[in-house]
Amino acid sequence: MRFSSCTKEIEISSIRKAFEGAGPDAVNLGIGQPDFDTPAHIKEAAIKALEKGMTGYTPNCGYPDLQKAISEKFKRENGIDYLPSEIMVTSGASEALFLAISALVDKGDEVLIGDPSFLSYKALTQLVGGKPVGVPLNEDLRISPQAVEERITSKTKAMVICSPSNPTGAVQTKEEVKAIAEIASDRGVTMISDEVYEHFLYEGEHVSLARFTDDVITINAVSKTYSMTGWRLGYLGAKGDALDQLLKVHQYIQACASSISQAAALAALTGPQDCVKAMRDEFKVRRDILAKGFKEMGVDLKVPQGAFYLFPKVDDGDLAASRLSKAGVIVVPGSAFGPGGKEHFRLSYAASRNKIAEALVRMRGIL
Repeated sequence: MRFSSCTKEIEISSIRKAFEGAGPDAVNLGIGQPDFDTPAHIKEAAIKALEKGMTGYTPNCGYPDLQKAISEKFKRENGIDYLPSEIMVTSGASEALFLAISALVDKGDEVLIGDPSFLSYKALTQLVGGKPVGVPLNEDLRISPQAVEERITSKTKAMVICSPSNPTGAVQTKEEVKAIAEIASDRGVTMISDEVYEHFLYEGEHVSLARFTDDVITINAVSKTYSMTGWRLGYLGAKGDALDQLLKVHQYIQACASSISQAAALAALTGPQDCVKAMRDEFKVRRDILAKGFKEMGVDLKVPQGAFYLFPKVDDGDLAASRLSKAGVIVVPGSAFGPGGKEHFRLSYAASRNKIAEALVRMRGIL
């Protein structure tokens, strides 16, 4: 078979390799997946939807009551106004990212992404023939407005930002978000704001880009917040007629998100939220256990303010990840997230305290 050059250019995800290649006795800290069960009231809503026979196609952009609930969520939690008609329900945030990048980017267009940043941003840009341009992070592992200004060119079409960040856990300040939004707006660059980790915040505050510009596609999901990764349910908000362009892509690759997952997502967004706080509190405890362990080992680490990842600094992230794998601890080499990550590796603390304790024992012999 003769495959497209864009497809051949991208690589298999290092994160999926870690997820699928771990041995039975390995402590897998490579995958960003909460180890909690989906809350009971959400599962019950899905069961009721099945019993009602809600098993057919839904409207392309999602059930109207779910669009309304997402619109209200954006207003209530993020202080941004998206009409229900400006909301699209997708098959996870992954589809939403693909829709945004493929609808915006022409062959040869540049897309700014953090270096390092979530590896899908680079791969999706390459898949549509665009050119990913890395924006180096500062010493606090955040994107500075100055670095953005320096890398925007006449070919820059879009920029992706994620806060709290995967892989670093860093949280952009309100001042940084506002300044980046203003720079992008002045230069005609559309922002793509990935906010899937917004509720896992331990210090600082989460600030949505859409508070400062309308030229933004805001992406989120129920996957992380409600421990629903396998339900594959995300959503996006886009102002004005932008949704019409995104819909063209969505119709041909997906048609609609799962009807049952939409029913579950409605229950998640409108039901009790104590489950989210409980997960966040537990993640903070786990973060602190790991951070203390790395400090005792003398490993350089910026303690993250959000998400559920640590990004320790070592001499060679690839070598460290390889040695840790042989010791039975699965992590992701930092270079998978961009050249700027080569002195790091990423590990997730979305794993039990027992697994974290065992991982620390195994890591001490290596690090």
